[in-house]
Amino acid sequence: MINKSYDEKTHYYGKLWIWTAAIVFVFVPISICVYYNAWPPFTSVLKGLLGVAPIFWTVGAIEVITFTPMLGTGGSYLAFVTGNLTNLKVPCAINAMEINNVKPDTEEGEVVSTIAVATSSIVTTLIIAIGTLLLGTLTPILNSPVLKPAFDNILPALFGALGVVYISKNLKLAVTPMLFMVVLFVTVPSLAGSVGILVPVGAVISILMARLLYKKNII
Repeated sequence: MINKSYDEKTHYYGKLWIWTAAIVFVFVPISICVYYNAWPPFTSVLKGLLGVAPIFWTVGAIEVITFTPMLGTGGSYLAFVTGNLTNLKVPCAINAMEINNVKPDTEEGEVVSTIAVATSSIVTTLIIAIGTLLLGTLTPILNSPVLKPAFDNILPALFGALGVVYISKNLKLAVTPMLFMVVLFVTVPSLAGSVGILVPVGAVISILMARLLYKKNII
């Protein structure tokens, strides 16, 4: 591995940790079943999988296609191993690249994105550890009715702040997909739980609109 390039090393170790994490995730419940000799019926497992697996598999595939160009090679492997891409990793990477004035899919963007995702992962792990230790003390505070509206709006506030920056820079390009999504969610509120699936839809609309505006020499 000494003579390998940065990209080759990143893919090698990224694949290694991805598969290691997958094996650990699978063997934790299996180990519990073996230890307690308590195996769930296959039909119950199948019914549970049929209810959630298609959604998670679809969202997972969509996230790979959508987020990998934003995060770069190292950032993608780190983010998909540690999780919470939509909530934490992607906003951190995008914000870090914005602050450092670098673009995705460049060497500079690759470095900044990887550092941002790694830092986010470390901070998240520390916060989870602290929260676990102080769970009994923090539970009454976190369940307070006063704080509930704030927790319900963390994700909209996070992406709203990022959205303002990018929408203001590309207003002509952003108007169409933004109006489409606003109308869609207002007319069909039940789609609010399927945001991950609709991300590629917005991306396709943006690409088509960009091509149209480019052909008309508007952008």
